[in-house]
Amino acid sequence: MSSDLEKLRNIGIMAHIDAGKTTVTERVLYYTGKTYKMGEVHNGTAVMDFMEEEQKRGITITSAATKCPWKGFGINLIDTPGHIDFTAEVERSLRVLDGAVAVFDGSEGVQAQSETVWRQGQKYDLPCLCFVNKMDKTGADFEMTVDSIRGKLLANPILLQLPIGAGDSFAGVIDLIKMQAVFYKTEKMGATFEETEIPAEMQEIARQHRNEMIELAAEHDAELMDNYVHDKPVDVEMITGAIRKGTLSGKLHPLFVGSALKYIGVQRLLDGVVAYLPSPLDRNVLTGHKPGDPNKTISIECDHNGSMVALAFKITSDVHGDLSFLRIYQGSLKSGSRVLNVNRNRRENITRIFEMHANERKVLDAAGAGDIVAVVGLKQTLTGDTICDPKKPVCLPSITFPQTVMNMSIEPRTSAEKAKLGDALADLRREDPTFECRTDPETGQTIISGMGELHLEVLQHKLIREKGVNVRVGKPRVAYREAITKTVQAEGKFVRQTGGHGQYGHVVLRIEPLLTEDGHWTTGVEFENTAGADAVPREYVPDVERGCRDALGSGALAGYPVVGVKVTLIDGSFHSVDSSGLAFEQAGSRALEKAVAEAEPVLLEPVMRLQVVVPLANFGAVQGNLLAKRGVITSCRAHGNMQVFDAKAPLIETFGYSSEIRSVTAGRGTFTMEPLNYEKVPDQIAKQIIF
Repeated sequence: MSSDLEKLRNIGIMAHIDAGKTTVTERVLYYTGKTYKMGEVHNGTAVMDFMEEEQKRGITITSAATKCPWKGFGINLIDTPGHIDFTAEVERSLRVLDGAVAVFDGSEGVQAQSETVWRQGQKYDLPCLCFVNKMDKTGADFEMTVDSIRGKLLANPILLQLPIGAGDSFAGVIDLIKMQAVFYKTEKMGATFEETEIPAEMQEIARQHRNEMIELAAEHDAELMDNYVHDKPVDVEMITGAIRKGTLSGKLHPLFVGSALKYIGVQRLLDGVVAYLPSPLDRNVLTGHKPGDPNKTISIECDHNGSMVALAFKITSDVHGDLSFLRIYQGSLKSGSRVLNVNRNRRENITRIFEMHANERKVLDAAGAGDIVAVVGLKQTLTGDTICDPKKPVCLPSITFPQTVMNMSIEPRTSAEKAKLGDALADLRREDPTFECRTDPETGQTIISGMGELHLEVLQHKLIREKGVNVRVGKPRVAYREAITKTVQAEGKFVRQTGGHGQYGHVVLRIEPLLTEDGHWTTGVEFENTAGADAVPREYVPDVERGCRDALGSGALAGYPVVGVKVTLIDGSFHSVDSSGLAFEQAGSRALEKAVAEAEPVLLEPVMRLQVVVPLANFGAVQGNLLAKRGVITSCRAHGNMQVFDAKAPLIETFGYSSEIRSVTAGRGTFTMEPLNYEKVPDQIAKQIIF
C-alpha cells in the first residue's frame, strides 16, 4: 500500500507508432533498477512487449503496467500502444492515470497518432510532459518538432532543455534550469553522466531560451514574477515550483529532449515526472453518482480511510480466471474481501491482489487509494465497471470507446471446435471493448468486428495461438451504417386479443437526424420521452426505448445499424388490463421501423484520416493514386526531401493501400490512418452495396 500519496505518480507513455515509447519505458525500467538487463524492441526482448505477437511485429498491442522507484518516489507506469487499431488500450489507460509523457520523433515532429493520443489526454485533463526523442536520427530537427507541438496540438511547451547537436552529432543536452551541459556515458548505457559548463558557442542561445522559460513560468507564480521583473535572484526551487503550478493547471507542458536508444536524457525525464506531474492528491476530486440516480452526485476523495471505490479499466483472461486491472480512487482493498459491482448489481470476491510488472506478478495483501493493481476473483466485471464497498454504493463515470469500422466472417475448421470458438470469442469480448461478434441471421456465419485490418489479424492469431482454436476467416469488410435525412413522425400499435389476458401497446414517435457541428452524422442514438404518464405510463418507457434500439440495429436499406438519430416518444395510449412491457416494446419497434423507412435513409461509410509521407519525386503518382480512391488532400508540406500530406479517404478504398504505396515509392513511402467520421456513400456506389 502506498504510505505517502504525495510521492506516488500514475503516468502513461503515449505517442505515434515508432516514436520510441517502449524504448523509453525500457530505459526507465533499467535506470530505476526494476530490470538489470536493457530490453530492446528491435531484438524482441522488450520487457513491456511480452506478448509473442508484439515481439514478432516490434509494436505494442496491449498496454502493460509496472511500478518502479525513483529517488524516493513510486511511479506506476503504463506503456500504451501507438497504432490506431489499438486506441482502446490508450483510452482506458489514460482514463485512470494522473499524468502522461508524450513522446515525439525528433525527425518527424507531431504525427497523425500524436494528435489522437494528445486529444485523448486532454479529454481527461491530464497534465503532460513532452519528450523529443530520436535526436540522434538523421534529419532530426528540434525547432521544427517544437513548432509542430505548438501549432498542431495547440500546446504550450516550455523548453527546459536544449539538444547539443542533432543526428550523428547529437552528444548531450543543456539543462536550462541549472544552466549546465549534461553528457551521458554511452559505454555505461547512460547510467552515468557528466555535468559540465555549456559549450561556448551555445551559451548565448541557452541564455535566451532560459529567459523565455522563466517568463513563461513566472505567469504562474507571483513571487517568481516579482523577482524576474525587478532583476532579483531566481533560484532553482522557485523556477521548478512555478513550472509545476503551470503544469498541474494544464497551461504548461515541460519539454525534455534526448535519445532513448542512445541512452541520453531519460534520467532527466524521470526527474521531470516526479517534479512536475501530479500525485493522486493533486488531481481534481472525482465525482460519482448514486446508482440509478445520476443527479445525486457523490465526491470521491483520495483517502485510504474512506469507503472503497475503484474502476476496472482492463480485463485479461487467464488460465486461472480473469485478471482485472483496477485503479483504486478511495479507501483500501484487501484480498479475501467482498465487493459490489455497481454496474451489474452483483457482489463479487477479491481472491488475490497483485502489483504488476508487465506479465509478472507480486502478491499484495492490500492496496489503497491511488494505487493501480490487478486482482483475481471478479467473474462478472467488464471494462468500465465500478467496484465499491457494498454498504456505500457509488457509480463512477464509465469509459467510452469508438465504434468498430471493419467486419470479418470467422468459422471453426471442424465441428468439434465450434464450442471452443464460442468460449474463446467470449474471452476476447471481455478483454477488448472494441471487439464485437454476432451471428449473421441470413447466412448463420459468425461475424467479428474491430478497429482495422491489423486489429482483426491480431485477434485471429490470438484465437489460434493463445486460445488453441483453429479458425478460417473471410476477407475484411467495411462496417457500414445507415442514417436518416429528415424528421418524421410515426405511430405503432401492438394489439392482440385472445380469450383471456390480451396485449395492448400504442406509441407515437418522432425521429430526427443527430448531427455534429460540422454537419456529419454522429455515431450515437438518443432517446427522449415527452409523453405524459396518462399516455404512456412511466414503467413502460424503458420497454419502448428497448424496442426502438432493437429496430435501429437492423436498418431499412441493407440491414446495417442506424446511427445519428434522436428518437422522441411524444404520445401513445394504454389499456389498464391488457398493456404490458412486451406490448410497448413491440409497438416501439413497429413505429420506429415505419419512421425510418419514411425518413429517406442513406448509407454511411467510415472515412479515415491519413497522413502520408513519400519522397518528393513520387508525390505526383501517390497524389493521383489517392484521388482515384475518392481521397481528398487537406494539407501538404515538405519535410527535407520528403513530402508529408494529410488527407481523408473512405475506409474501403484503403484496403491494401500499404502495398500500393510501397510499390509506387520503391518501399520508401509510409502512411498512418485513424477513423475520422461517417459520411454518405455516393448514390452510384450505394446502389451496388444495397443490391
